[in-house]
Amino acid sequence: MDTILSKLSDLFSYDPASPMIFSSGSFFLVFIFFITIYALIHKNRVVVPVYVIVFSFWFYYLSSGFYVAILAFTSITDYSFARAVDKAVKKVWKRFWMLLAVWSSLGILFFFKYTNFFLENFINIIKYLGDFPSIVEYLKSVNEPLFKSFSEIAANNFQPLDIFLPIGISFYTFQSISYVLDVYKKRIPPTTNFLDYAFFLSFFPQLVAGPIVKANLFLPQLRNPIVIKKEAVWAGFWLIIIGLFKKAVIADYIAQYNDFVFAAPHTYSGFENLMAILGYALQIYGDFSGYSDMAIGLGLIMGFDLGINFNFPYKSLNITDFWRRWHISLSSWLREYLYIELGGNRKGNRKMYRNLFLTMFLGGLWHGANWKFVIWGSAHGIGLAVHKALKNKLDKFADTRMTKFWAWLITFVFVITLWVFFRAADVTETSQIHTITDGANYTFTSHTEIINDTTNVIHIRLYDLAGAQKDSISDTLNYTLADKFWVAEKTSGNDMVLTLKADINAYAVSILMIEKVLFQLEAIKYAPEFWRQHQTWVVMMLIGFMMHFAPQTWTDTVKSKFVSSNYFVKLIVFIIVVQLVIQFKSENVVPFIYFQF
Repeated sequence: MDTILSKLSDLFSYDPASPMIFSSGSFFLVFIFFITIYALIHKNRVVVPVYVIVFSFWFYYLSSGFYVAILAFTSITDYSFARAVDKAVKKVWKRFWMLLAVWSSLGILFFFKYTNFFLENFINIIKYLGDFPSIVEYLKSVNEPLFKSFSEIAANNFQPLDIFLPIGISFYTFQSISYVLDVYKKRIPPTTNFLDYAFFLSFFPQLVAGPIVKANLFLPQLRNPIVIKKEAVWAGFWLIIIGLFKKAVIADYIAQYNDFVFAAPHTYSGFENLMAILGYALQIYGDFSGYSDMAIGLGLIMGFDLGINFNFPYKSLNITDFWRRWHISLSSWLREYLYIELGGNRKGNRKMYRNLFLTMFLGGLWHGANWKFVIWGSAHGIGLAVHKALKNKLDKFADTRMTKFWAWLITFVFVITLWVFFRAADVTETSQIHTITDGANYTFTSHTEIINDTTNVIHIRLYDLAGAQKDSISDTLNYTLADKFWVAEKTSGNDMVLTLKADINAYAVSILMIEKVLFQLEAIKYAPEFWRQHQTWVVMMLIGFMMHFAPQTWTDTVKSKFVSSNYFVKLIVFIIVVQLVIQFKSENVVPFIYFQF
């Protein structure tokens, strides 16, 4: 009995280490209970919105804790701002309320997502430029040791603020902004029912990681009676099964090898780095499209159409086509509310190229507060601009299989190469460990001497409590791409343990991986040994890519067969997938990659 009560208590308690996600067993158990009641009341126009909103807010609370209050605040304010935009008579007031809505939503997003990013870069600029002479002179003239110059403060005292990024805030913020802008542009009338708007913004299937559903698609569905069709229910069930398989079986399993390589790429061969890059390309597709499949499937079961978010993007023959197939809800949002508003292609080719670049630059920044995402987005913007510039010449090539193959290969290589920048993270490497006997009470200083492009020497001086130098250590560090060397200290009994470390930033890690693939692929001779050591991983990769590159007619046929099959077949398919999830799951439920955005 106590165990049952404990499990029930967990369902109403937020656990930061284990947020509620679709691929968890606890969610499916709760959803079965939820959908049973929903099926009984779905025709009640008054009760259903309240029931779904309460469940959605509960789901978001288990995903982000008390940050659910931000979702509630955004629901209330943007609903009110949209009504104010509609009621305002003068255009200046309509624009005022629209801007207030947009900037308040962006302000919340900026605080939680970008505050530390801009603070850190501001500090880095100060470090790079040094002190402002007039102010430094003033500080030095003050006879008070507590005053420090800007560079001293930046170097010694700055710490990032402890700000938690609420899950899904980037998604529902964009969704809310699009609603206000559509009302302002008179594309849609504002809803007069607050419950409809709260339903639209908080609808749990798409709340934490999209799709970013537009109001003109979703709100009309709320005004009509909810119709649950048998075919739609089973089509939704099929999408949930496929999404679960792509996310919890394929993506989560192949992620384990990918993570090892990306954490220390210099310790792996060029071939192994190539496998990790291909692995991540499949991992992020399986993870994100799998989540989208489950979200869209849950919507279909409840009688709602959330659109399509992925359309086999790695089949693309050019980068423009890729962005028509990848994260469709985001790319269409960026096109409609950013690219077109910047001028689109209406003001000549040069401005069109600029608009493409700016759109993808900001799209990259939307993905995360890190320069690696800016690099990734900017490179895609350049790719789109180049494709537009060359389109007339490219269209002159004969439409042959060989032409299509090279077009596909160039696009695929471009996309997966940029995934390296998207995935790579800062790496800290341990170079040397020194143990100083009876040095537990010692202090030390260190500085790095640059010998050449590949060699650095770190010098360490040890002092006793009286300040007398007791020892010195010098070590040569050969890290070509490291941008910082430092010393970590700890005590072990009466001894001091000094660990020499090298920091390699994400950009340098990306370059390292690409160089290994380009210049060390002779290690491909180890492919048979790689197969022997990673057979399951290779099989998962083959299954994932075969599912993706299978002809559309095959995919549609399998889906149609499943939808029309009897209950026993559906049950067997579901049980098989659940067993595979259990068989290949990692120790903990792996969060969706896009939770970080």
